[in-house]
Amino acid sequence: MSGPIINLHGVGKIYPRVHHPWERMRAFAALLAGREPRLGAQVLSDIDLTVRRGDTVGIIGENGAGKSTLLKVLTGVISPSTGRVEVNASVAALLELGAGFQPEFSGYDNVRMKAALLGMSTVDLDARMDAILAFADIGEYIHEPVKHYSSGMVVRLGFAVVAASDPEVLITDEVLAVGDESFQKKCVRWIEAFLEQGNTLLMVSHSMYLVQKLCKRALWLHQGRLRQAGDVFEVTQAYLAWHETRAAQEKELREATTGESGHYRVVEFRLLNQPSTSSFVMACGSDLDIEMIIQAPDGRKPVAVFGIVRADGTSVYGLASDAENVVPEEVSPGLFGFRLKFSQLSLLPGSYSVRGHALDPEGMRMCDTAEHSFTVTGESWELGLVRLAHEWLPASNRDV
Repeated sequence: MSGPIINLHGVGKIYPRVHHPWERMRAFAALLAGREPRLGAQVLSDIDLTVRRGDTVGIIGENGAGKSTLLKVLTGVISPSTGRVEVNASVAALLELGAGFQPEFSGYDNVRMKAALLGMSTVDLDARMDAILAFADIGEYIHEPVKHYSSGMVVRLGFAVVAASDPEVLITDEVLAVGDESFQKKCVRWIEAFLEQGNTLLMVSHSMYLVQKLCKRALWLHQGRLRQAGDVFEVTQAYLAWHETRAAQEKELREATTGESGHYRVVEFRLLNQPSTSSFVMACGSDLDIEMIIQAPDGRKPVAVFGIVRADGTSVYGLASDAENVVPEEVSPGLFGFRLKFSQLSLLPGSYSVRGHALDPEGMRMCDTAEHSFTVTGESWELGLVRLAHEWLPASNRDV
């Protein structure tokens, strides 16, 4: 097996404290003396990482975990405070949005500057310019100053140049979170083709779907330290489980500190045409009648969201009361009632859950959730989630 093309050993990064004048002077003196700061914010601590040619590594973690800082260390944007970094391959990076672009210059001029920074010769760039412009697909905006671009257009241009630079290692930081869906799909297809050629990918993303789709390994950073590394599915599943536990703990803490009247709460969630059990069975085509009572601590009318999901979490249908101008009835002081009926529910046989969510009156914050599971029974050769109205018609006559 070939040797590593990226090797990090004991890497740490400290940003010095500069809140007070004497702290700024101390940091400046350390800089002049060529010393790394000893006191400050420890962003990374004792990170070890080995990447071989053809590896695909996803870097995950909550905001502030040190993911972007790690990529900056890898690409040489910043130097580590401790440890050693070795990179033995040509690297192309897409880090902060618009990094390396001059806002006053046109997109065309910025393409030439960024290509030069990536090591492309003038001859190579001229040969690839048409492909770059076609990939970016921003039309006549290529001649406009970059300061007039949307965030999606900046990413389009940056990714197009990187794609044309033919790197051995691609390092990305949430670039696929910006841009329209068609361009995101184009980027994913390019990355898949890039990996099929035996190249290497390191990506930071909050999308576990993309990490699992594009990467074989994952690193979970937590508070600047490596919490878990290994198979992408094992690490991402552990990360998601940690988030679920954390959310439950935060909810318990919120309830303990604010009391039951401290936020919008679902105090009752029931199915009017079914027994009051956590799980029930209904025939395909039956009615589903739901009632939810939400407590509003300030007396303002909350927003209710109802949704149906399959047992594996696949969304089937959802709707919000404010989107349909539904005004809830105040059934008693501070309690507002919502009732929703699905007539002749067209779900195909299977296991489902119906959920009710309590949102604040602005519909911006989800405060509480209730759920009932149910099973739809019946005989059907149809496929999918729902039954759609249809009829079979005779084929039209055609001259062959």
